[in-house]
Amino acid sequence: MSRIFISAAHKSSGKTTISIGLCAAFRQKQLRVQPFKKGPDYIDPMWLGLAAGQPCYNLDFYTMDHDEIVSTFSRHAHTADISLIEGNKGLYDGLDLDGSNSNAALSILLDAPVVLVIDARGMTRGIAPLILGYQQFDKDVKIAGVILNQLGGHRHEQKLRAVIEHYTDVPVVGAVHHNPDLEIIERHLGLMPSNESDSARDKIQKLGNAIANQVDLDRLQHIAQSAPTPGEEPEQATSHVAQDIRIGIARDAAFGFYYPDDLAALQQTGAELVFFDTLEDEQLPKVDGLFIGGGFPETQMQKLSQNQKLRTSIQQAIENGLPCYAECGGLMYLARSIRWHDEQHQMVGVIPGDVVMHERPQGRGYIRLQTTADAPWPVNNDSEQAICGHEFHYSALENLPDNLVYAFNVKRGTGINGRQDGIVYKNLLANYAHLRNTRQSPWVNGFVNFVRKCKKLRNNEVSNDNSDRGS
Repeated sequence: MSRIFISAAHKSSGKTTISIGLCAAFRQKQLRVQPFKKGPDYIDPMWLGLAAGQPCYNLDFYTMDHDEIVSTFSRHAHTADISLIEGNKGLYDGLDLDGSNSNAALSILLDAPVVLVIDARGMTRGIAPLILGYQQFDKDVKIAGVILNQLGGHRHEQKLRAVIEHYTDVPVVGAVHHNPDLEIIERHLGLMPSNESDSARDKIQKLGNAIANQVDLDRLQHIAQSAPTPGEEPEQATSHVAQDIRIGIARDAAFGFYYPDDLAALQQTGAELVFFDTLEDEQLPKVDGLFIGGGFPETQMQKLSQNQKLRTSIQQAIENGLPCYAECGGLMYLARSIRWHDEQHQMVGVIPGDVVMHERPQGRGYIRLQTTADAPWPVNNDSEQAICGHEFHYSALENLPDNLVYAFNVKRGTGINGRQDGIVYKNLLANYAHLRNTRQSPWVNGFVNFVRKCKKLRNNEVSNDNSDRGS
């Protein structure tokens, strides 16, 4: 399995832009590119997946054990011509002092050679000790090349190449010059999601062309091919079962934060996925359950509010007992209103509270939750075991009543009120937490079985009602 790990000396070095460009450039060479992203991020994988033409899969030490990371990588990488793993933050950055969840640790676990992206603005001779230090810090990390980024011109590039060649044995495999046209707009959660922009494909093509002209793709491919061949066959995905339920999934410019392996797990457990557009569709499709993931509803709140027919359709469906799972942006959409800056717009209104956007994050980072007895369906195999997930929201819920029922107690993180998360109302579960369907938290099985149970009860009620009328 040909593979490279794209990392950086520090955050905001441009490695995501470089990685998107590499995916596009390799794809232009008619290679099948399989992207991966370290950590729980949604936005970068959306761009990487669009550039590669393949879903990007997350590899995350916090929510996955080591065997699960390796099997997930192997399963998706074995059919690719080249796999690209993009790190988060800097190569040696991580939660733990020993670096056990760092990018370096992931590169070692996957035996993937590292290509270091270095933001070289203002640097000349000082780049040498930086590279040497990163090489010496952990000898098990294979730094196989560097890509110089944000260069000031050809003279700057020549100086850096001469310094690196003189003092180190690390090859320069690319030199990308500063170009504002290649930048992707950022906002409060990072890059603007690719599902919001009609120009995303044009941006990706520009990045691909720029990278193809400034990075030695053949040498990168050779580095990727130098990675050792794994000794075992990759674990194959679970075969699909017969689809006996339909789950509606909001996917549009407002909602797009879904893990591709979670969606695959829904299908594998018997769900037909029915995608709908909260901005354009006026009626909820005929479904047995509903999943509204995260996104940026605040940027689309006027259009969401104007689509009153769909808001009413969703409200009535939940009031009538339709099983629904909503995360973060989905929770915001189901509240009474969203207020951002000087505007406030009405939302679905199932959750008796109002969303207010703040200038600073109200909840950010990895979280741990403990399931309460009020959870409508099991989220993990053992209710005594803490659930690992993450949250990242600038919004908060206000004007909530005191008698709400919650599915989770927050052991680490913020949730809805600092102590609890997961509002339970009828067959709705809505939380700020983003959960990932993993071995320690197979929430998909619990949700699908709950949807199936509710459908059976509804069918029985209809059957009994028809029998009563017939008698």
